[in-house]
Amino acid sequence: MDGIVNIWKPSGMTSHDAVAKVRRAAGTRRVGHTGTLDPMAEGVLPICIGKATHAVDYIVAARKTYLCQMKLGASTDTQDKTGTIIKERPVHCTEEQIRKIAKQFVGAKTQIPPMYSAVHHNGKRLYQLARQGVEVERKPRPVTFFEISFLEIQVPMVTFLVTCSKGAYIRTLCHDIGEALGCGGHMTSLVRNASGQFTRDNAVALADFEASPKDHILPIESVFADLPKVRVTAEEERRIRNGATIDYPDGKEERYAVFSENGKLLCLSQGIMGKRGIYLKMLTSFY
Repeated sequence: MDGIVNIWKPSGMTSHDAVAKVRRAAGTRRVGHTGTLDPMAEGVLPICIGKATHAVDYIVAARKTYLCQMKLGASTDTQDKTGTIIKERPVHCTEEQIRKIAKQFVGAKTQIPPMYSAVHHNGKRLYQLARQGVEVERKPRPVTFFEISFLEIQVPMVTFLVTCSKGAYIRTLCHDIGEALGCGGHMTSLVRNASGQFTRDNAVALADFEASPKDHILPIESVFADLPKVRVTAEEERRIRNGATIDYPDGKEERYAVFSENGKLLCLSQGIMGKRGIYLKMLTSFY
């Protein structure tokens, strides 16, 4: 089996456990997810199978949309409701103040990963150190919040939608908004509604996938549906398979999905300007 399945991960399950279930159902070890969802969160978790694992990095880079609920007035060590409350403060902010502060987080920002995260530090996951009572300095990481829109504000509870780049921690966003408001805050629920083209509407329950895996696997090329397509000759395919570049004089400096004469996806390539014009350099193969 080669392709992608858009799993709806239930709350209470780790992303690793979801991958393990897909691996058993698909009967292959070549399986990988495209962005960790916290155990308490539910939602879209695209999982690549077989040759599609070569596309993981390109799916991870897609925009993600979340439905989040935040509670103001209390900060926790995990930045969500699963943690221990470490500080409580009265909430005096108004709906207008909440909206105004949230706007300050829209755009290209930096974010410090939480201690309870899967980020590596000297060979260990941060959450492993956190469970030992160890806190280490973390470097801020670039993230982008494209949009934050509020659905309901009933202080101290706030419900909003957020669209962001890869690597963004929504519970850290809740924590940071709470600190900016002066009352603290933490995430109480999280649903990932979309990861790129994979949405809530086209997701499949784990149980349904386990019952009939082949019925729910999408072809690899579906990931690159928005990219321009190039169909190559048999000779050009031979060159590609040998690691060589091919000339593409009509191309631009952009990415292309490259197909064989018979319509089989061969690779993802980048158009590069050379002395003789544009040529295609393979980024990752699917053969």
